[in-house]
Amino acid sequence: MQSSLITHPIPANASYAGRRILRLPEVLLRTGFKRAHIYNLISQGRFPQSVQLGARAVGWDSLAIDIWIEERIAGESVLRSSVRGKV
Repeated sequence: MQSSLITHPIPANASYAGRRILRLPEVLLRTGFKRAHIYNLISQGRFPQSVQLGARAVGWDSLAIDIWIEERIAGESVLRSSVRGKV
């Protein structure tokens, strides 16, 4: 009897090595936001969607959260430099 196990090749890039599913407490720690604010941002389309893990469990792709944080930091540095240029 053949196994119905499906295998997926793991990409060789380094960013994938630490990729995992984050639960809400870790997302709160990484972002510094509260639960309600995270869900408000999701409803506005301004934060990565959660992934359904079970009937009553969700998580977030760690790579999506890391990219979201990097985008916020990059945007902040652009704002700072544009404000300095106006002074």
